Amino acid sequence: MNILLIGEYSRLHNSLKEGLMQNGHRVQLAGFGDGFKDYPMDLKFEKKWDRGFLKKVKVLIHKITGFDMSSYLIYRHFYKNRTFFSGYDAVQLINENSFYCGYHYERKILEHIFRNNKKVFLLSCGADYANVTYCFKNPGFKSVVQPYLAGKIKKKDFQPVLKFREEEYQKLHEYVYDNISGVIASDLDYHVPLEANPKYLGIIPNPVNLEKLKQNTENPRGKIVIFLGINHQNYFQKGIDFFEKALVEIEKKYHDRIEIIVTRSLPYKDYITAYHRAHIILDQAYSMDQGYNALEAMAKGKVVFTGAEKIFETFYNLTEKVAINALPDTDYIVSQLAFLIENPDEIKAIGKRASAFIKANHDHIDIANQYARAWQ
Repeated sequence: MNILLIGEYSRLHNSLKEGLMQNGHRVQLAGFGDGFKDYPMDLKFEKKWDRGFLKKVKVLIHKITGFDMSSYLIYRHFYKNRTFFSGYDAVQLINENSFYCGYHYERKILEHIFRNNKKVFLLSCGADYANVTYCFKNPGFKSVVQPYLAGKIKKKDFQPVLKFREEEYQKLHEYVYDNISGVIASDLDYHVPLEANPKYLGIIPNPVNLEKLKQNTENPRGKIVIFLGINHQNYFQKGIDFFEKALVEIEKKYHDRIEIIVTRSLPYKDYITAYHRAHIILDQAYSMDQGYNALEAMAKGKVVFTGAEKIFETFYNLTEKVAINALPDTDYIVSQLAFLIENPDEIKAIGKRASAFIKANHDHIDIANQYARAWQ
């Protein structure tokens, strides 16, 4: 097959591309590189007029005229490269709003893609209309909407999520669903809101390139190393405030038995190097299932605090822990960390099961085959 992947979140499409190519498919990848993480793209887009003085000018122009300069510049870049986006057997969009444009220019881009390719599919692996609508209607559902409803996140900082509640993004959602051949969920956080959708094709787990992620965790014979990677853009959405408070308590009690590593907003290649020595990774507290960073750490044999709710254990028929189900509760996180520090053999056992779980359920070559079958 000749395949185009559009957009990138946390290396998902890069790993899928690698699996598809190993299976003999021709694959191109276009997108923004996921911000500061800067993942490789075959055709790279940039958000222009999006910071500093030019952003202020853009906002002023939009207020006065309604014209969206950033969207126009993205569309112009797309139009110059429109032949790159034509002639594929299957195209997969990573989001309903993969190009980060307002409705007018996003639809113009999508019209070309729908018109000039055989089939187009949508991946639900982040905020989109269906997911955001479900989370606001069901505030008890464990999601990034919960810290916003608790008043921890300012409205302007939550706009990448809140925009999907606006009328123009509902229109975009309806236009996308009218034209796609199907939608796929990457994990259970996105599966639940889609279960009744007639275009839903089911879960295909995140692909992880195990060849790039050899297991490297040493047995915790000396100090136990705990790692927290902070991304300030989603600080409260990940529940980092609970992790930081928990580490303060753990440091007081176990300072002579642990080492804590904290990093801030690192590019991907630096991030995976930074947690190399860690035994325990603190990932996120508002999810049902694991996100991509957690999966890669688990592949390396780390014990990861992330989403691992009962629905996850049931879905994969698990009888033993492969990760620690993190909750937005400081005392709970402290108790789970304390148990691991006092029982280092559990760190070794969970890490071994985590690595085996990823190999069995997330290998990028097997996952690529699942995608190819779904597209066909």
